[in-house]
Amino acid sequence: MKFALSLLAAGAVLSAADVNTFSIVGYDPVNGDWGVAVASRYFSVGAVVPWAEAGTGAIATQANVNVGYGPRGLELLRQGLSARQVLDKLLAEDTFEGKDGRQVAIIDGKGTIATFTGPNAPTWAGDRQGKTWSAQGNILVGPQVPEAMGRAFEATEGELAEKLFAALKAGDDAGGDKRGKQSASMIVVRKGGGRNINNDRYLYLNVDDNPQPIPELRRLLDMQLGMVYQDRMGKLMTANKPKEARTAAAAFARYMPSANSMISLGLMDYNLGDKQAALGDFRKALELDPGVKTRFTANGTQGGGRMRAVLEDKEFLKQLFPIN
Repeated sequence: MKFALSLLAAGAVLSAADVNTFSIVGYDPVNGDWGVAVASRYFSVGAVVPWAEAGTGAIATQANVNVGYGPRGLELLRQGLSARQVLDKLLAEDTFEGKDGRQVAIIDGKGTIATFTGPNAPTWAGDRQGKTWSAQGNILVGPQVPEAMGRAFEATEGELAEKLFAALKAGDDAGGDKRGKQSASMIVVRKGGGRNINNDRYLYLNVDDNPQPIPELRRLLDMQLGMVYQDRMGKLMTANKPKEARTAAAAFARYMPSANSMISLGLMDYNLGDKQAALGDFRKALELDPGVKTRFTANGTQGGGRMRAVLEDKEFLKQLFPIN
């Protein structure tokens, strides 16, 4: 990302050329997800590059960036224009200086992709596309960056957030930007998929200033997905879908390995009749926090009726707490 701005700090000038970006836009037709992941040698890149709206599409605007491409592009996509039509209109409407140095990638509501890398985008600059993704960047070490991102996206199983992160990490591992690291961001949108009420932002994570933004983004992503699956587990339990709830509990424990998540998984396994798996889950919980042993006493109250069944199973408790 290049800005016509210099920063004077500690008696030294940091030129606009010291700022750079690589990103990926992606689409998951199965879950109805659109998203963007981006990393840059630029403070708070998430405030500038990634834009997405559920059912509408996703946009990454960077290089000699015109931030207005984000909201205006989503507005045009919402009107029913294709990604290519939106890109053409954005470029035609752009009267600001430096249009030939811009870089933008758009994926519309049908998964169609359109991209632009201007001839004066700071080198190395370019983009690569697949069926449901576009990777692009500027001031990179070379084309191996978006190429590695595309391979990682396609090779990664699971939901869009995981594919986007894998792509971003692969781009970073391939050399990423030439000038360093500072920030990273990811947004994934899904109709009704966000936390709380009336929120389509399935996740929106920002690492604004960190010498290792990719690992920090991974930490935040694990936390976010852990909460997503914890919430899903509860809803599936309420809907009396124990097998599906167990699957969600396993994901909750994988993303947020804690005593509480392992106890949740253990209760699921126990009530599905897999006591051996439940033993392993509870033992892991005890390793993580020996204090949770009180949950298995006659006075234990957490876990409700599901915990009560465990407390009444004396043979099971003997296996969990063998007497030496």
